Amino acid sequence: MNMRAFTDRDIHLALDGELPEDERAAYQAWLEANPDMKARSQRYAADHAALRNLFADVLEEPVPARLENAVNGEAPKRKLMAQWWRMAAAAALLVAGGLGGYVAGAGGLGGGTDSDDQMAQLAIAAHQTFAADKNRPVEVDGTDQVYLTGWLSKRTGLKLIAPDLTSNGFRLLGGRLVPANGSTAALMLYADEQGNRISVYVTTEGTERTKGTYVLSGGGPEAVYWQAKGYGCAIVGTLPPDVLSVVAKDAYKQLLAGAGLTQS
Repeated sequence: MNMRAFTDRDIHLALDGELPEDERAAYQAWLEANPDMKARSQRYAADHAALRNLFADVLEEPVPARLENAVNGEAPKRKLMAQWWRMAAAAALLVAGGLGGYVAGAGGLGGGTDSDDQMAQLAIAAHQTFAADKNRPVEVDGTDQVYLTGWLSKRTGLKLIAPDLTSNGFRLLGGRLVPANGSTAALMLYADEQGNRISVYVTTEGTERTKGTYVLSGGGPEAVYWQAKGYGCAIVGTLPPDVLSVVAKDAYKQLLAGAGLTQS
């Protein structure tokens, strides 16, 4: 069998049912011969299913015409859209077109300061999906931090450390890979003795130096985020804002030090 060179794009095509029938046998053989790509395919499938479940109720609702116009770049003013519905529209694109479709759709929802919103929305979506998972919130547990951070660093292209948040009352549960806006992000989960969970989302996405906080218009977890060129992170949780701010600043300071970057 002459096997063509399959790529990450083919994984998305296969998950979306769009891989040509005559290539499926060769694709399966390629997965079996490449354990890393097979594992990636399984992660994408799990993320797809988790996000579908998360937005199940919203996906049954019709997408308002103004949001379809926004996705097509026809919205006259970005401020007319509620933040929650922007995220719902992106989620609808995700399920309709797979993870690859979601990345393209999210990127089409605006530019400029919208990039801050997009990263924060993705960080919150990842937190809501996996922080609440009692059975398998992480792919790699936190018992071996050297392996965990090495694994996440290799797959995101970032020099990562797992912030030590024990002084804030949080222990590391572990980490996993999650979708970012055109790349892959690292998600590290922490828990305190009361069962509260926070997540640290780190990605190579980022342009201008920005920082801020973000909450969906419908409420829920808060994201405290920072961005710089080629780097972005968000700490997400449902703690009181002043408490989350302290934890986020501690985590951010350690992340920058571990990456050899300077604090803005």
